[in-house]
Amino acid sequence: MNILYRKIVKRLLDILLSGLVLLLFSWLYLILCVLVRVKLGSPVFFSQERPGFKGRIFRLYKFRTMTDARGADGELLPDEERLTRFGRLLRSTSLDELPEFFNILKGDMSFVGPRPLLVKYLPWYSEEEMRRHDVRPGLTGLAQVNGRNALNWEKRFAYDVHYVDHCSFLLDLKIAFMTVGKVIVRDGVLSGAEMVTTDFDIYRKEQLEHPDPERGNA
Repeated sequence: MNILYRKIVKRLLDILLSGLVLLLFSWLYLILCVLVRVKLGSPVFFSQERPGFKGRIFRLYKFRTMTDARGADGELLPDEERLTRFGRLLRSTSLDELPEFFNILKGDMSFVGPRPLLVKYLPWYSEEEMRRHDVRPGLTGLAQVNGRNALNWEKRFAYDVHYVDHCSFLLDLKIAFMTVGKVIVRDGVLSGAEMVTTDFDIYRKEQLEHPDPERGNA
């Protein structure tokens, strides 16, 4: 039954539900497009390449949450200075993630799965961690409903691999309900920050340069 769900039913549900959301909430997308354009400028959408199923690269879309403000030297200001009050509202309510429903409809993503991270991280995964790409990346995932930013990278990836090994309709349903609860209380499930405290490539490089025998990475 799980094999049938993974290979056929999960994708059919993704198409049906994402299409329904895009149809029913087209008015909300239109309003947000106008607000983002007026308050933050153009382009309305932020896009970035991310690795998806089997590591294949796709372009992920979100509503932009930062301005293009620059300093006297012409360089972009730090992220925290370009993130406006409106941008924070989009992130805290997860509204910035709504364009990802187009990614789900296209087949780049699924509703539930490991979150798609940065392309630059690919060379730094262990063989076991790379298994997170054996399913489509998700709008939300097991790590996101189990503490995400409070987890170190190893624990996050352990949740991702656990999901790959135990993917089922019931698990997806559980994650979906937990996600809704966390979004309602603004618990940061889909706030747009895909890092813990340090970018994974820097984190792994420091591990390799300064191995800790107690962590088993010597």
